[in-house]
Amino acid sequence: MTYLEKLVAAQELNNSWLCVGLDPQPDKLPVQALKWDEPLLPFNQAIIDATADLVCAYKPNLGFYLQWGAAGIIALERTIAYIPDHLPVIVDCKTGDIGHTQAAWAAGLFDLWGVDAITVNPYVGAEAVLPMIGNRPDKAVYLLARTSNPSAADFQGDLAGRTGLSANVLEQSQAWPVQGHLGYVVGATYPQELAVARQMAPDANFLIPGVGAQGGDLVSAVRHGPDAVAGPVINASRSVLYASAKTDFAGAARQAAQNLRQQINRVRQD
Repeated sequence: MTYLEKLVAAQELNNSWLCVGLDPQPDKLPVQALKWDEPLLPFNQAIIDATADLVCAYKPNLGFYLQWGAAGIIALERTIAYIPDHLPVIVDCKTGDIGHTQAAWAAGLFDLWGVDAITVNPYVGAEAVLPMIGNRPDKAVYLLARTSNPSAADFQGDLAGRTGLSANVLEQSQAWPVQGHLGYVVGATYPQELAVARQMAPDANFLIPGVGAQGGDLVSAVRHGPDAVAGPVINASRSVLYASAKTDFAGAARQAAQNLRQQINRVRQD
C-alpha cells in the first residue's frame, strides 16, 4: 500500500482530514500526567485512545521528545508502535542534510520504526529527498514550502508572487526522480500563498499546520488543500492536546478534535 492509499483509506474511514500533533510539553501536561513517573507514553496513549476514530494521521514532532532525553526517544518509539496500523504516522523532524546522512535518517525512521512520512527541509536540494523516497514507493516526505511562522517570508520569499525559495522548491522538486510521494508543508497562516502553492503543485499532498493555536485560515486550508487523490493533512496540536489541564484531559482532547473535524467537514460540504 502506498502512502497516499493509506492516507485516503484513513480519511474515508474516519471522515476526517484532521491530524493531531503529538507534542508533549512539560509545562503544559495536565496534572494527572505529571503524577506519572514517565508521563510521555501514557499521556500519548490516552490522547490516541480518545481520538483515533477522529483523525486521518498523527504527527509527533521529534523536538518535543528530545527535550526529555533518552526517556523521550524511548517514549517516541513506543508511541509510534502504539498508533493503530491503519493510521499514517508523520514524524516532524525537518531533517535536511546531504545524501548519506539522509539515508541514515530514512533507515531509522522508515525502515526501523516503520513511520509513513517525514518532514524534510529542502535547503540542500535533491540530496535531502532522493535517499529517502528515491526507492521507497510506499513512503512520503513533506518538503517545507511555506512554513506557518510569522517570519517565514524572510528567507522563503514571496510565494504569492511566485518568487523566492518557496516558489523554487515547488517548481524544481516536482522534477526529482522519486518513487515515493513528495508532498509539501504549507501553512494555513498564509491563505493566499496556500492557494498559489496548490496551483503550482496540483498533484502533491499538503501537510497544513497553523490551524488551531496559531489561528490559521481553516477555510483556505480546506478549499485549497485537496489534491486529485487525497484531502490535505490539517494539523492541530496544542488546541487538542491541552484542551484541559485537569483529569478530564483525554475527554477534552476528544471534544476539541471532534469540534475541529466538524468545522473542517462543514467547509467541505459548502
